[in-house]
Amino acid sequence: MADNNTGSSRCGIDTVEIARIERLLAQTPATDLRKLFSAQELADSGDGPGSTASLAARFAAKEACVKLFPREAALGRIEPADFSVARDDYGAPQAVLSSNAQAVLARHRLHGIALSLTHDRTNASAVALAEPAAVAVPAAGRFLYRFAPLRRDIVLTNLRRVFGDTVSAAEIERLAAAHYGHLWRLAGEFIRFPWLSDARKRTHLRVENLEALIAAMAQRKGALVLTGHFGNWEVATTAFISQFPHMRGKFHFVRGALKPQRLERLEQGDVIVFPFDQHARTSDGIEVDFFGHPAWTLKSLAIIALATGAPVLPAAAWREPDGRRVLRFEEALPLIKSENADEAIRRNTLVFNRALERLVLRHPEQWYWMQRRWRPAVGRRPSHAKS
Repeated sequence: MADNNTGSSRCGIDTVEIARIERLLAQTPATDLRKLFSAQELADSGDGPGSTASLAARFAAKEACVKLFPREAALGRIEPADFSVARDDYGAPQAVLSSNAQAVLARHRLHGIALSLTHDRTNASAVALAEPAAVAVPAAGRFLYRFAPLRRDIVLTNLRRVFGDTVSAAEIERLAAAHYGHLWRLAGEFIRFPWLSDARKRTHLRVENLEALIAAMAQRKGALVLTGHFGNWEVATTAFISQFPHMRGKFHFVRGALKPQRLERLEQGDVIVFPFDQHARTSDGIEVDFFGHPAWTLKSLAIIALATGAPVLPAAAWREPDGRRVLRFEEALPLIKSENADEAIRRNTLVFNRALERLVLRHPEQWYWMQRRWRPAVGRRPSHAKS
């Protein structure tokens, strides 16, 4: 298998005997078989004479995909079940990735995996080719990175902490320059956006998976939106309210620890938006991993969620290449219960950080890398909130 840090020549190849898969199908209960193959894979393979060979090729594809990431495979961070094979409209095979696989690809700055499948009478083979992700670096970003490097050391240190063992130094510098370009555009948006009409604001935003928010609010417990400093969240939220005026006055932004009086908002069925990606002081936080490194993280979101049962939905905003903004809500996160309250807080806070990682990796250049997210916690800081 060829491999390098950029992923440009990362390739995995696997061959499996069809007879082996035939024995596997005969000996494996249906419930366990669904752990190896997705329902779509089983349906696409059919039940005719060629079904076993078809599944064998899919099994080889899963193994080939795993071989793209030997380090993660050795550590048990990725497995064949994280991949499945579907057909596009032209019948070509496509790799379908679990959320875990998507995160692994994103850490390696990969956009996707191209597949080629084949089989003869005895063997099935698959080739998986990694497709590098591309990020545009505007001229303003290159200029600011080189000549006006505000907090550049912090930006590079943070990027290395997340991507240092998966991508090249050149790619990290490219991400840093792209981040400065994002901040340049962000400043311009803050200046221009207040002067736009509501109709113009609505055209600047696409809302994805609004159904997740609607389903959460249908529980009549309010909703907690877990987010961070992504894209231009303030502009995206304002545009969202312009599209859905009935939500005006029902979105409340909280910064820092969540005060008990804010529970009244949840009881009224409102939405509390919780920027969750900042460093927490000892009095407000708990130390859990963030991108594999200990980070002091606010614990109040877990406390409130456990106390009220309000669903926690990750959400992020980002800017598309054409300048249009996207605001996407993810499905509510399952809440972990435990007889030990501290353990429940710790485990749920870790789940929240994992969700935040996935949001960061989706468009890493549009997260705020200038903050000292992993610094040690000391002392106490006052928290505040605003609606």
